[in-house]
Amino acid sequence: MDDRERLERFEAMKAAIEAQHADILQKMDGLRQEGRQKSATYMQLMSNKMTLENMLSLYRLYDIQ
Repeated sequence: MDDRERLERFEAMKAAIEAQHADILQKMDGLRQEGRQKSATYMQLMSNKMTLENMLSLYRLYDIQ
């Protein structure tokens, strides 16, 4: 794998993480509007959201944007 291919794969991974994060936020908002903040689904989404936010913050820390 050359550097160009590696960069393309990295950028695809970062875009996928950003898309997953946006999807989770939308689902959480829907559950919140239904008053289901204490549901297992909401809690799992919160956990996934925090994991993805940690990854995105590491990208920012290393100035990979």
